[in-house]
Amino acid sequence: MAKLKSMDLPIEGMHCASCVLSVNKTFKKIDGVEEVDADLAANKLHITVNPKKISYEEIERLVKNLGFELHSDEMTLRIQGMHCASCTMNVENFLIRLDGIFDVKTDLTSQSAKIRYDSSKVDMDEIEKVIESLGFELLGIEGQTEIDDEAIYQKDLKDKLTRIVIGLIFSVILMILMFSGWDPLMGLIEGFNHSNGVHISSMGLLSLIVSIAPFIYISLPILKAGWNGLSHKNLNMDVMYSMGIMVAYVSSIFGTFGIILDHTFMFYDSAVMLPSFLMIGRYLEARAKKRTSDSIRELIGLQPTVATAIEVDENGEIKSQKEVAIEDIILDDLLLVKPGEKIPVDGDVVGGESYVDESMINGEPIPKVKREGEEVFAGTINQDGVLQIKAKKIGKETVLSNIIRLVEKAQSSRPPVQKFANTIVSYFIPVILTIAIVVFLIWYYLLGATLLFSLTCLISILVVACPCALGLATPTAVTVGVGRAAEYGILIKNGDTLENAGQIDVAAFDKTGTITEGRPEVDDIIAYGCSDGELIKLAASVEQNSTHPIAKAIVNKSKEMNIELDQTSSFENITGKGLKSELNSKEVLAGNLALMEMENVEVSSELIDRYHELEELSKTIIFLAEEKTVKGFLSLSDKIKTTSKRTIDELHNMGIETYMLTGDNESTALNVAREVGIDNIRASVLPENKLEIIKEVQANNTKKVLFVGDGINDAPALTQADIGVAMGNGTDIAMESGDIVVMEGDLENVVAAIQFSKKVMRRIKENIFWAFAYNSVLIPIAAGVLYPAFGITFEPALAGLAMAMSSVTVISLSLMLKRYVPEIKRKSNN
Repeated sequence: MAKLKSMDLPIEGMHCASCVLSVNKTFKKIDGVEEVDADLAANKLHITVNPKKISYEEIERLVKNLGFELHSDEMTLRIQGMHCASCTMNVENFLIRLDGIFDVKTDLTSQSAKIRYDSSKVDMDEIEKVIESLGFELLGIEGQTEIDDEAIYQKDLKDKLTRIVIGLIFSVILMILMFSGWDPLMGLIEGFNHSNGVHISSMGLLSLIVSIAPFIYISLPILKAGWNGLSHKNLNMDVMYSMGIMVAYVSSIFGTFGIILDHTFMFYDSAVMLPSFLMIGRYLEARAKKRTSDSIRELIGLQPTVATAIEVDENGEIKSQKEVAIEDIILDDLLLVKPGEKIPVDGDVVGGESYVDESMINGEPIPKVKREGEEVFAGTINQDGVLQIKAKKIGKETVLSNIIRLVEKAQSSRPPVQKFANTIVSYFIPVILTIAIVVFLIWYYLLGATLLFSLTCLISILVVACPCALGLATPTAVTVGVGRAAEYGILIKNGDTLENAGQIDVAAFDKTGTITEGRPEVDDIIAYGCSDGELIKLAASVEQNSTHPIAKAIVNKSKEMNIELDQTSSFENITGKGLKSELNSKEVLAGNLALMEMENVEVSSELIDRYHELEELSKTIIFLAEEKTVKGFLSLSDKIKTTSKRTIDELHNMGIETYMLTGDNESTALNVAREVGIDNIRASVLPENKLEIIKEVQANNTKKVLFVGDGINDAPALTQADIGVAMGNGTDIAMESGDIVVMEGDLENVVAAIQFSKKVMRRIKENIFWAFAYNSVLIPIAAGVLYPAFGITFEPALAGLAMAMSSVTVISLSLMLKRYVPEIKRKSNN
């Protein structure tokens, strides 16, 4: 029976007896919850669960669905020495038993463990004691302890390489001794045997003397880990390796001295070669695993460490400048960024002009020109000009820091498919031990094989069978895949999202800012009795007093045309109709047709006909009149993104049905939907209505729904959808409502995210297949099934090498994701 876990979880939001009743009633129905007691006075949820049946995340989700919040402290421990799935499972299983620890998630690729805990109850000394008792080393807490990853990595590689070289050298020496027949101890040992009536092999004794020091040196890390496993009653891979190594070496010693076994049982060369090959596997594995985390290291490497702070005089001229550490920068500091330098903080350009490479933030290779008033982001690279910027976000608040945090969180998360692998691993080692013993007994007692052959089969099975590849199958693919997606400006927040995004049936979109640019632009200039430039000047001079998006669009148009504006002497906003102002001692009106009618301005039939033509295209019309005389009108529209139609077409090619949910009128919605090819339209809907529509589609069609919105007004729908995609613009990157954040609002990346999901999940399944394939093929060979017909046996040393290659194969397949380009991106590039 699984051990129960009792926890006192801090809970917020309960304010009455009905809240308590709701929590207790909900959890009593959940399988795996043994006891529950929500405490209103203490704001605690006292709960006893079976960890095998319900996880902390599931408890947290249930509490959130009830409208409350669980609160826990969080820290990431850096641990050295974990090298297989059973290692990570042991760390999780033993740490979770400590009082005050609610959840433990280990990550084999980053050698870390993320812990959710109650800081008032957890003792770090106790945590360290548990980790060290398992045979690992606690390096410290991420963010609190200075950890030189590169130095640790290089030291570990050097240690492994030294053991490998020594092992292979002595293996060759032992093989030469065994096959050359040179035996300098023969005369001495024969005399000793004769005078004492014993039968010691002189060659065996020489091999023992030569091998004992290198054998202990090479095997010590494996044997220590195996002993730690046994002392904790854990059958991990190091226990199996230790058994295989020790059976080989002890058998050789027994054979040397004629104890139970005869002189044929001497394979000192194999006994030394076996741990050497195991170490080769771990060496290759360590190098490959480091490459899986390259993306996050590259992101971290983008963070500059110093910046140039400046002071300016009242004319904006630089008075002084000095180099400062990043951590010393405060909000509103002025900073100078020279060509080739990284921008140190998120801020606004207050001087200068330059192209900035933002590819590390949004995946776009083309640099953007940055002028006064525009935003820049930490880690991006200033290319050719000098910029002065004012710090607006620093430290952990920058876009880059948020990206790093989200990518790290996603890389350490686990898709549901990992549960399958973990279940297999938990049964794997006992099954393999049973198989090895049964095979030995069958060969020796039933089939009458020699003891040497039977022991060889047992050792080979113990060594070749390894769940390491199975344990690496999922985390390596997730780590590389999530990192690669981030390079395209696609931030996938967790493993569940990664697995589910490729299974959606319906994609629903908000319109404004998602399918369209989200900002109006001037389309048509219909001048009447004046030039286009004069009409724009008249309109922009009036509209510059307003902050309305339409006003900004008209003013921007005047800037594009390099038109100098006049100043108005009076200004009045007429709600729902437009603006009235005095310009150069003349009354100017700028607004809709209703404003013209209200002010008794006559509009010619020619202009009215043109007005109706453009209105049918769902464009916004602004009439301009001076001294009650119409000068013309401007039409504006929210441009459809260039990527929208390609995105919808690609979704249709993938068999995904599309919806558009918008607060705009039906005419506008129909025009947009017709242009991009949307299947279903719901117009004039409020944000809360969007949520109901998502629920309706999910319920009626029992389909998985992906919703794409701006992450603010669309938060309810984003949360309700099976997959919520928030369109980021570089400033709202930390939106919590979306499962996926798409930087820079590139709609193609919605499809790319789905394609990433499918690719990564396919690679995980391929990895699991190969992990099983290695064991399915090699365990029978190690068991000797080919020996009767073909005389083929599997030497223990070769079994160790094969085992190593299974893990390397899986990691190599995952690393291939680093070169993956989503299909929609390949089409766009072509």
